Amino acid sequence: MPRISNIEMLQKMVQPTLFIRTIAKVQDLPVLIGQSYGKMAAYLQEVGELLADVPYVAYHNMDMQNLDVEIGFPVARQLPGKDDIQSGSIPAGKVVFCMYRGAYSEMAPVYDEMAKFIADHHLEPVGTAYEHYYNGPEFPVSDMLTMIVMPVK
Repeated sequence: MPRISNIEMLQKMVQPTLFIRTIAKVQDLPVLIGQSYGKMAAYLQEVGELLADVPYVAYHNMDMQNLDVEIGFPVARQLPGKDDIQSGSIPAGKVVFCMYRGAYSEMAPVYDEMAKFIADHHLEPVGTAYEHYYNGPEFPVSDMLTMIVMPVK
């Protein structure tokens, strides 16, 4: 059973990012995310910068065979892109979020609970869903910690 904390709301500030955006099949994501994080980490080292927060993946659609994903790193200030690494930002605004502990493959019920929270509070989802990853594959699946963020109005 997935473990989530309470679903809450926040007002987020704009967050500068570096990211790689691509189309991928869901089964290809683990390798693609690892490769993208590796490229961006090397670029940050090259320019002498650090992450400003934990890495994320933004899901611009939910077509599991043609996912439009943005694999990114929050950074302290806007940095220039390089090759397939782009400069961008996570927009400011009101969000609904929760912390989830467990397997990525068991997140669907969490998204359902968040959608119910949004509807129950007469909010409207807008924009892109983000998953912020607080740990990685070196941890047991049952201990994977992810903050799921959904912009609302």
